[in-house]
Amino acid sequence: MFCSSCGVKVALSARFCSRCGKPVDAESEATLMDHEAGFEGETIAPASTPHKPPSAPVFSRNLRTTPTPGPLTSSDPIGGGRFAPGQVLGDRYRIVALAGRGGMGEVYRAEDLTLSQVVAIKFLPQKLSQDAAALSRFHSEVRVARQVSHPNVCRVFDIGEADGSLFLTMEYVDGEDLASVVRRIGRLSPDKATEIARQICAGLAAAHDRGVIHRDLKPANVMLDGTGKIRITDFGLAGVAAGIKGEEARAGTPAYMAPEQLAGREVTPKSDIYSLGLILYEILTGKRAFEAATLAELVKVREAGRITNPSTLIRDLDPLIERVILRCLESDPGKRPVSALQVAAALPGGDPLAAALAAGETPSPEMVAASGQTEGIAPRVALMGLAAVVAGVALTAYIELRVSGLEMIHPALPPEALQVKAQEIIGNVGYSERPMDQVAQFYFNMDFTEFVRTHDLPRPDWPKILRGQPQILLYAYRQSPVYLDAQGYQGLSLTPGVVQFDDPPAIQSGMVNLILDTQGRLTYFQAIPKEFEASPAPAGVADYKPLFAAAQLDLTSFHPVEPQWVSLAAFDSRVAWEGTWPGSGRPLRIEAAAWRGKPVYFKLFGPWTTPDRMQYSNTTAGQRASQIIRVVLAVLLLIGGTWIARRNYIRGKGDPQGGLRLAGTVFVVELAVWICRQHFVPTLSTLGRLVLAVSTGLFLSATVAMLYLALEPYVRRHWPQAIVSWSRLTTGRIRDPLVGRDVLWGVILGISWVLVVGSGLLLRTRVGGTPDLPSTSLLLGGRQLLGIWLLNIVQGIVSTLEFFFVSFVLRIGLRNRWLAAGGFVAIWAASNTLQGEHPEIMGPVWILVFSIAALAVTRFGLITLAIAVFTANVLLSLPYTLDFSLWYASSVSFVLLGFVAIAIWGCYLSLAGQNLWKGEAFE
Repeated sequence: MFCSSCGVKVALSARFCSRCGKPVDAESEATLMDHEAGFEGETIAPASTPHKPPSAPVFSRNLRTTPTPGPLTSSDPIGGGRFAPGQVLGDRYRIVALAGRGGMGEVYRAEDLTLSQVVAIKFLPQKLSQDAAALSRFHSEVRVARQVSHPNVCRVFDIGEADGSLFLTMEYVDGEDLASVVRRIGRLSPDKATEIARQICAGLAAAHDRGVIHRDLKPANVMLDGTGKIRITDFGLAGVAAGIKGEEARAGTPAYMAPEQLAGREVTPKSDIYSLGLILYEILTGKRAFEAATLAELVKVREAGRITNPSTLIRDLDPLIERVILRCLESDPGKRPVSALQVAAALPGGDPLAAALAAGETPSPEMVAASGQTEGIAPRVALMGLAAVVAGVALTAYIELRVSGLEMIHPALPPEALQVKAQEIIGNVGYSERPMDQVAQFYFNMDFTEFVRTHDLPRPDWPKILRGQPQILLYAYRQSPVYLDAQGYQGLSLTPGVVQFDDPPAIQSGMVNLILDTQGRLTYFQAIPKEFEASPAPAGVADYKPLFAAAQLDLTSFHPVEPQWVSLAAFDSRVAWEGTWPGSGRPLRIEAAAWRGKPVYFKLFGPWTTPDRMQYSNTTAGQRASQIIRVVLAVLLLIGGTWIARRNYIRGKGDPQGGLRLAGTVFVVELAVWICRQHFVPTLSTLGRLVLAVSTGLFLSATVAMLYLALEPYVRRHWPQAIVSWSRLTTGRIRDPLVGRDVLWGVILGISWVLVVGSGLLLRTRVGGTPDLPSTSLLLGGRQLLGIWLLNIVQGIVSTLEFFFVSFVLRIGLRNRWLAAGGFVAIWAASNTLQGEHPEIMGPVWILVFSIAALAVTRFGLITLAIAVFTANVLLSLPYTLDFSLWYASSVSFVLLGFVAIAIWGCYLSLAGQNLWKGEAFE
């Protein structure tokens, strides 16, 4: 170490200086790489500057001007430095005075003759000028320090050379360091200490944002200039976080090192937070938080964690300040504030939300709602966001049109025309009874697309295939002499009463089911004969010509074969033919059956047709694996979420009001989905389905509320910024600018996901993958369109809670945020990749999508994420087209314009009444 009086190097065990005889401070601020390894150094220590008047502070007031060994002579520089005042270096810098000397070099005050500015020049000691390690550290100081630019960080300018010695030029701070201030006046007032602490936090945050850790933060390295402005100096030991490993972690001043740094384990931004806590303690109390005479004793005291609370030393100290200091001085880095900015916000007069977090407390929902910005975002930013939405919607439509299988099919007949065609075919076959009920739906023949993908090698010609026969888009129509009353549930919302082609089962006498392609050609016909016939008609030969005509097939082009397929309709005769599909040449088999001379069954088969009644599922192994992942997640959500929610409720940690509002919203939307999607019939069964709809709505809303109660306290504790806008929305502040901002960002985030997925689909299509196929429910008209829209609202809420829950479980289980983020991405990306094709293309796409989602879970709000999921789900399921003569073109346009309208609404709210441009307001 060095004598604080004359600067001569003395032994660690010495009690008095060997030159001046003064007592040696055992707690000297020596900079140690590793005391046990024998390395010693000293950070820059200031000394007084005689030419500066006492009324104005200078660079430092306790500079140690260490003389060279032996008595000084008249030829030596003033203060014992290498360079005398007035000496010019490099034809540019004129030395004014020695400002300080330490283990890492000498600092001079100098004049920059080129720019006419006062600067500070730092030299390495002569004995270290040839030391490769010292030179390397010297260059590192410049590289690291130049990465940080902030008013509270001492700026480093450049490197130069004079008389064979390297030096760096930096900002000259006309003031004194905090160590000198504390020695001079004892301690600072709480108000002044708080003001200084905020500035230190600001400079430290700027360094951490660049990945730079100071790791030698102490009062002697914090300068206070004559205007009261703080500068953090001496980045000689600073480094980039990723590069500080091994023994390098122990570089610094032991008295101000964090426990993990003192032990040589690691150095992180939270190590600087610990040092910041020590500085705050010292400038407030005038004492160090830990007193020790030796390094070993210091380590022991730190491990014991014994500390005198500042409030016992200072009367009437604000409890916020004490909580912040004690929080910074936690031995466990995980319990310290997450950033210097959080420390600043937690100090008196800062953000109460950040104060609660820095103190280790969980803020209340009311505190979360009251935190954050209240003013609108800049008009320029809002307009750029709105422009991004418009451009994103246009680009989405462009990409989706290029990958859309429906656009390649280009269906000609609307549902109304296909319904008329179906009724005509039924009448021509001989079933002229007027039905009591009828329904229709579109669906895709995915068995055929999978067959083409695996058999038309090396690459299917999809445009030609989708425009030829057989077609993959089919229109299924059914009529019945009784009301069609569905028995099952559909979709995530468990919506009852949605009639399907096989629900209710076609077992009622008089029911007729048939399937047409989009050109009105028959591909399937089945009629259920009467269960009881009082006067049975004689058996006769059935005439299948009307069915061949409806299928637009020439009977003479097919040859009879033995029947293989059995219909559920009763029959007394069966026939079959084989031939080829017109145009494509693919094998075609036709099976038919009749009862008493009247056709009851007619169906076109290909090699891809699977006997659905003989197998449970025709899903692939990847699809089954994806389903298993989703089932496991669902079970985890229900069981784990219920247990955590119950525990939070018992401990009084939850937000029951917020959960109730969310559950109420989901319940109302669920009932609206049922109204839009169910098949109404004028019987008591509709009342029964209403009871079922209410029941499933209550179940789903209760599940959502349970997940919310399980997750919300954790999010409020660790990521409260993610639910600020949601907390405001639940209190009725629907016009809050933060709500509008998050809605706008949510649409932008959702569109960005769509563009990423669309780009992957475009690449997949180019290598022969199946074109993208939209939701067929959107082809049936306005009520169904609104139902799908509302259904995606529920799915957006549920998916958002799923994202948060999985992230929560992984963070708790893995105890590492990066591993948790990787696990989050792996689970969701695998689930989506396994159920699709070309995993080599779509795998990276889903990894990117869910990497963005992993970031959005903590960085974006709950509203933003829910809106993003909703936007992505809807836009990826739309049947895009540029042909406005098609019946569904208006629906697509309505949806796209709807998202632009949502973005406009969010933009308007986010402005909070600000003028878009001078003289006009966005009203």
